[in-house]
Amino acid sequence: MEKARTKSALKFVKASSQSAGSWSTAANGMAKENTKPQEFTLHTQQRAVKRAMFNYSVATKLYLEQVQRKRVEKLQKMIEEEEIRLMRKEMIPRAQLMPLFDRPFFPQRSI
Repeated sequence: MEKARTKSALKFVKASSQSAGSWSTAANGMAKENTKPQEFTLHTQQRAVKRAMFNYSVATKLYLEQVQRKRVEKLQKMIEEEEIRLMRKEMIPRAQLMPLFDRPFFPQRSI
């Protein structure tokens, strides 16, 4: 097992020394060309327009959901008020005249 480790370690050292040698020849022999910055465009104006359109569509959806929710709540409230009105009619007895306690009612016999 140790022999395998030493062999792989030797291969690593050998490979690293070869790569270091290639760097030194590049530095001594031919000089590398200077790197030039790449020109790239961020398309900020286009992205801003797309983002504005997306924000507008999200705001529109939220507004429509809010309007729909208000309609549903208003309709539900109207239904509940109607149910309450009907329940009041059913539960409260019809109004009757208060009896006159100072003059009690005595029904007359019809002839």
